[in-house]
Amino acid sequence: MSASATPLPLAAGTGAAGDLQPISLQSATTEPAWVRRTLIAAALLFLTFFLFIPLVSVFYEGLKKGWEVYLAAVTEPDAVSAIKLTLLAAFISVPLNLVFGVAAAWAIAKFDFRGKSVVLTLIDLPFSVSPVIAGLIYVLLFGLQGWWGEWLRDHDLKIVFAVPGIVLATVFVTFPFVARELIPLMQAQGTEQEEAARVLGASGWQMFRRVTLPNIKWALLYGVILCNARAMGEFGAVSVVSGHIRGQTNTMPLHIEILYNEYQFAASFAVASLLALLALVSLVLKYIVEQRVKAELQNNTEATT
Repeated sequence: MSASATPLPLAAGTGAAGDLQPISLQSATTEPAWVRRTLIAAALLFLTFFLFIPLVSVFYEGLKKGWEVYLAAVTEPDAVSAIKLTLLAAFISVPLNLVFGVAAAWAIAKFDFRGKSVVLTLIDLPFSVSPVIAGLIYVLLFGLQGWWGEWLRDHDLKIVFAVPGIVLATVFVTFPFVARELIPLMQAQGTEQEEAARVLGASGWQMFRRVTLPNIKWALLYGVILCNARAMGEFGAVSVVSGHIRGQTNTMPLHIEILYNEYQFAASFAVASLLALLALVSLVLKYIVEQRVKAELQNNTEATT
């Protein structure tokens, strides 16, 4: 045996005369078959009762009375207004969070400055604060009895119980997603490539476009997908600042709640199925991005070896 070879683990008393015999590394680190099957069955059972059955029931209840009732529920004016407002809030908040996430990740990962830990804490704030509290904060600031309420009223501006308040609440609850996907990746990548590009005479924009952006593109897309899914499904913060005005400030989750409280079950499940379908599309996109990331990592590993 060479000096660099690693011997297999030995177990005493396994041979015919009690000699030490090698143990398979695979058998020493692999659970018994019954343990694996039990864990897989438990996971599938949990997913069945808490994910698959509720998801199927939403589509079943929405389509139970036929396509005519379903289409009428999702095309009536209040539902169309809720769908448009949901898409509008996501359309505005996601690009804003994309810009903020890239800028925050760039500053935190590439530079050292006083207060970096405070910035990281503030980025995580929406994860620790209830969305309802976030909505109340905007009411306190921009409501009629709020700090700037009289000034907004005198200038004929309306934020709370209007579209701007819904957009602000959506931005608040979604802004950590892009930044939190990019920061660990950019910290792991370091600054060597940017420094090399700077030495070669690249400008800041050229350095970002040709060096940084290609390295973070999949994490950036992953964060955007998560941000968009949360923006479309947000309920708590939007509920506080919307005022529940039908046809004006109701998003899809709020419209579903109103229909359900009015015992319009078929209509509420029809709109809920549409929201669930949007969520499933986000999951499919998320899966595609994950597979592309794995394929790219595998190609890079094969290229280096």
